[in-house]
Amino acid sequence: MSQTISITAIASVSPLGNESDTIWTNYQNPNTCFQTRFLDHKDTLVAPLDADSKEEIDALRQSDSKYKFLDNSVLYAMLASRKAIAKAGWTTNDIFGINVGSSRGATDLFEQHFQEYITTGKAQTLASPTTTLGNISSWIAHDLQSSGPEISHSITCSTALHAILNGVAWLRSGMADKFLVGGSEAPLTDFTIAQMRALKIYSRSEEEYPNRALDLDKTQNTMILGEGAGVCCLEIGKKENALAFIEGIGYATEILEHNISISAEADCFQKSMKMALANTDLSEVDVIVMHAPGTIKGDLTEYRAIEKVFGDNRPLLTTNKWKIGHTFGASGILSLELAILMLQHNQFVGVPFAKAQTPTKPIRKVLVNAVGFGGNAVSILLKAKSL
Repeated sequence: MSQTISITAIASVSPLGNESDTIWTNYQNPNTCFQTRFLDHKDTLVAPLDADSKEEIDALRQSDSKYKFLDNSVLYAMLASRKAIAKAGWTTNDIFGINVGSSRGATDLFEQHFQEYITTGKAQTLASPTTTLGNISSWIAHDLQSSGPEISHSITCSTALHAILNGVAWLRSGMADKFLVGGSEAPLTDFTIAQMRALKIYSRSEEEYPNRALDLDKTQNTMILGEGAGVCCLEIGKKENALAFIEGIGYATEILEHNISISAEADCFQKSMKMALANTDLSEVDVIVMHAPGTIKGDLTEYRAIEKVFGDNRPLLTTNKWKIGHTFGASGILSLELAILMLQHNQFVGVPFAKAQTPTKPIRKVLVNAVGFGGNAVSILLKAKSL
């Protein structure tokens, strides 16, 4: 990349908590964050926010009369954004852009409004403005009183990493010096669960680890949904307060055979990884945080793509979906957070039921992958600040 991009802060709200120390501690625990809820007419495993995060979200909702009508996907992103800019030291005097997207958007609120319409034949006054896709970035801008550009988008499960691509593009173009980027998702609703079950990808496992992400020998799909939001602060140049630097970015899209298709060796991932690694010796990549949603095809095709790209130089492989489930549009930024934590602590976080992988050198470079329906892959290469 022609200019250094610094990640000067990252914050999230998820089943792991909302403070870096808590999140890292929870990553050391081999237990999952899954709970049973009655959704789609049956008991269903999901990964909801932790209790402390729920309290903070409730407090945020009550802090302003206008916030009472917002969807959780908006509130999650607002809370994470407040925490991120506080860590980065940004104030209302800073001009920064915002690009926070979502795969499904205001799912819960939309379902409520639609059900009311079906029942009464009338739509609520705020039904439209509170369920539009641009809802998230607009409310973050309002809450932070920012004056820069604001962008919302939905590129399914690679939404958050596409936000990073956008932020990098704005910074490198000279049109901005700072950008707040990420993704948010609140998909633990009846209709969303029903849609995943209709695709035959939702977990029916009763094992200790019901999401078998990175188990390449599984015989059934084991995806489980989680909720949360994450954002990071990007700044142009090599900043002293950087957590890590973005060394490479890659992206690619496959030709579709059907709505959720991906090729046997994930051509899109091969292309995106090669692009992100164009100026990097493959032996320098220490860890890959895989997308690996816990589906048979999704996990295996990404693994094959990694084999194709890295050959005998395959790095350590991990994912967090065995623990917190798939958070759709937020999943990429939560994977990026795991990558940054591993760089900061120089410690690999593996998958407890997978074959043990032992680091043989310090963790200095981590590649993060994400892909969504339609084969739109993104790869981000992070470099430790110490390099």
